[in-house]
Amino acid sequence: MTYQRLQTNPSGAIQQLAMQAVVCHGPLDYRLETVERPTPGLRELVISIAACGICASDCKCYGGAAMFWGKDGVGAYVKPPVIPGHEFFGYVEALGEGAAEHFGVEKGDRVIAEQIVPCDKCRFCTTGKYWMCEVHNIFGFQRVVADGGMADYMRLPSTSRVHKIPDGISLNDAAIIEPLSCAIHTVNRGDIQLDDVVVIAGAGPLGLMMAQIAHLKTPKKLVVIDLVPERLALAKKFGADVVINPKTEDANAIVKALTGGYGCDVYIETTGAPIGVTQGLEMIRKLGRFVEFSVFGSETSADWSIIGDRKELDVRGAHLGPYCYPIAIDLLARGLVTSEGIVTHSFPLTDWDQAIALANSLDSIKVLLQPVPATL
Repeated sequence: MTYQRLQTNPSGAIQQLAMQAVVCHGPLDYRLETVERPTPGLRELVISIAACGICASDCKCYGGAAMFWGKDGVGAYVKPPVIPGHEFFGYVEALGEGAAEHFGVEKGDRVIAEQIVPCDKCRFCTTGKYWMCEVHNIFGFQRVVADGGMADYMRLPSTSRVHKIPDGISLNDAAIIEPLSCAIHTVNRGDIQLDDVVVIAGAGPLGLMMAQIAHLKTPKKLVVIDLVPERLALAKKFGADVVINPKTEDANAIVKALTGGYGCDVYIETTGAPIGVTQGLEMIRKLGRFVEFSVFGSETSADWSIIGDRKELDVRGAHLGPYCYPIAIDLLARGLVTSEGIVTHSFPLTDWDQAIALANSLDSIKVLLQPVPATL
């Protein structure tokens, strides 16, 4: 499948509605192109993109990580060419037949769609566990259903989970609804209790949002671990009781000292680095709850016997943000969670390459692309 090349008339003007988009053709092969603007089908929407965040998984996909591209070209999850981007929101631009009633929206409404496009037919979708859809199409990785949000416009298929965003929520706050929903789901998987010592490993965008959510759960102690002092300072602002830089401090010793030598009750791994896993297995107490969120760029090895024979851990995965978008929107609307300090940079689509490079560095936290809708 390829993108339709737009035809021009003798004056050089494009004959049909067009837009700009970043198009992924393969690892390290992304291009800014002029492509046909999508049109809505039955019970579908087209939105104009207000902002699209760049996720760590976007950076790893761009760099060619095996989990996206398979090994030696086999088992690739990404199906290029495809417009990337799953942390988007925008305004309803066009509605297909029946879409207004289907989604409960009107033209001009500010909306967000969850990152997964469920099939609504598999055993997971039909039992309410749509985020684990067996087909598992996600915006920005396959064109089978729809492209992603690194474009002026995008189409939302009829099975999309669409939510309206109140006017009082700022652009930067609206731009973090997707990752915030993932953070809420992850923290909920930790089943945090009032007397728990909770460790969040990693103070990137997700870790900082998890810190805010975990703080709302009022655990006995909230600990955040990261290598970047500025991010640790932000975690402290967001409610962390203790922050640790493992480059200069013994994280395991500090956590053990906080817990009478036992270890933390809940460990949430969001570093995306193998050391985040092995550190957590050592740091967590027996019968503790280990929540794994990260997307890894390479395989991670650990002494698996720790989980069973030595500690009988409860290891839980956390995937996407099911049923959490309304919660995220409500928390932002009430000012209980914020993007302040997390959203650090914004670029137009034309500077997508600079944006991805910055997002893949420690010189930013959350980077946004903000398209200017085409007028062609």
